[in-house]
Amino acid sequence: MLPLTESTLRASFINASRREVNDLTLPAGLDAIDWASLEYLGWRDLRFERRAYVVIPLLDGGHCGLVLRHPGSSPRTRTQCSWCQDVTLPNDVVLYTAKRSGKAGRNGDTVGTLVCEDFQCSRNARRPPRAFYEGFDAEAARQEQIESLQLRVMAFAAEV
Repeated sequence: MLPLTESTLRASFINASRREVNDLTLPAGLDAIDWASLEYLGWRDLRFERRAYVVIPLLDGGHCGLVLRHPGSSPRTRTQCSWCQDVTLPNDVVLYTAKRSGKAGRNGDTVGTLVCEDFQCSRNARRPPRAFYEGFDAEAARQEQIESLQLRVMAFAAEV
């Protein structure tokens, strides 16, 4: 992911009002983020308990920012993240919903997905998989995990 400035980040949101964009709390340490190790930038808003944000790089070089909402309750059982599909579950997975952009969103239409609560998907996808047989190419499998994460995140952005 390419580095983002505050103005680029704020301008990328497609499902937020101007007020929401102006009120959003930027991620801590924006200047110190290791952009090369991220497939998307995700953070929770410390001022609004149930609000989170993701900024997703697009194939055309642009970015798509989304405001997400957490309903406040967690699933009763351990669930799998829809984005990184990590089976070791090193963190909690919760339902986040996003208001659709445009007229559909203004009419209340939303899309939901199960995601790592604190957006650890990039870190999860970069962990080397366990070798299951002799000759298993762990690096190729890790690279495939990263690429699959990118595709699933972009597919969610397209759905919004």
